[in-house]
Amino acid sequence: MSTADPGQRSRTVVVALGGNALAPSGERATITNQFRHARLSVAPLVALARDGWRLAIVHGNGPQVGDALVRNELDRDLVEPLPLGVLVAATAGWIGYMLQQSLQNGLVQAGIDRSVITVVTQTLVDGDDPRLEQPTKPIGLALTEEQAEVLIAQGVAVGRDGDGRCRRLAASPVPMGIVEADLVHRLVEDGVVVIAAGGGGPPVVMRDGCLDGCDAVVDKDRVAALLARDLEAEALVILTNVDAVYRRWGTPEAEPIGTLSVAQAERLIADGELDEGGMLPKVEAALEFVRTGGGRAIIAHLESGAAALSGTTGTTIQRSL
Repeated sequence: MSTADPGQRSRTVVVALGGNALAPSGERATITNQFRHARLSVAPLVALARDGWRLAIVHGNGPQVGDALVRNELDRDLVEPLPLGVLVAATAGWIGYMLQQSLQNGLVQAGIDRSVITVVTQTLVDGDDPRLEQPTKPIGLALTEEQAEVLIAQGVAVGRDGDGRCRRLAASPVPMGIVEADLVHRLVEDGVVVIAAGGGGPPVVMRDGCLDGCDAVVDKDRVAALLARDLEAEALVILTNVDAVYRRWGTPEAEPIGTLSVAQAERLIADGELDEGGMLPKVEAALEFVRTGGGRAIIAHLESGAAALSGTTGTTIQRSL
């Protein structure tokens, strides 16, 4: 397939798509259901491609990698369990496959001549990062109290997510860079729609000049911010299951925020209005992109795309108002 118009090279957007988009709470996470959601979730991406944006996509894998760990535990007497870092790479491959196929079909149906490819990229982290020893990232589907008690008795970390649901927790170190960022940059510059850093990318550390994997899950929004910086993107769009950042979230006085300056977003964090298992890492990722030279970052609902970029929905974070 041909690539996008070379005249559009400066219009690059990185879209971070939540893993819950494919496996929403309250529904069985069968492959059939996840393919159905994948086909629905690419609609805003097709709209961006139609508008001429050069596009890179980062997807989450929280529910899927949690399910993979459960399969590990159920089958450990039959086959050797896989470590978490390898499971992140595996989910990046098969979730990328679903999105790649669904997006390619959507582009063809819309008459858009663009190629789509999935690249399993590695995310560099610091081997001395204390977060490697402090599980904080919710993964997997919601647990019943009985299931949580069994896991805790087995020594598995369990906690509450942003919606108050009981979830398994994994270590989540701060990402430092994407090993294959230059390759992704070249593909995007050629007009290819690239799915990269799936599930935040399998985390790796540098030891004696060589890469070595570690068992953790890197936050995909933080990695998307790094990718957006490396691609010199005009915008970072974080699509989630909430339509905006809210003041006083979880209270009767909850109020959506349309725009935030860097200083205002920093104040929200300092005041403790954002939770670690929910909106906090998304706002921190958006801030990181804007602080390091990015134009703007938008946090919006999964169904948004071009509308989020136009500022008609979601929360836009920029240097100043």
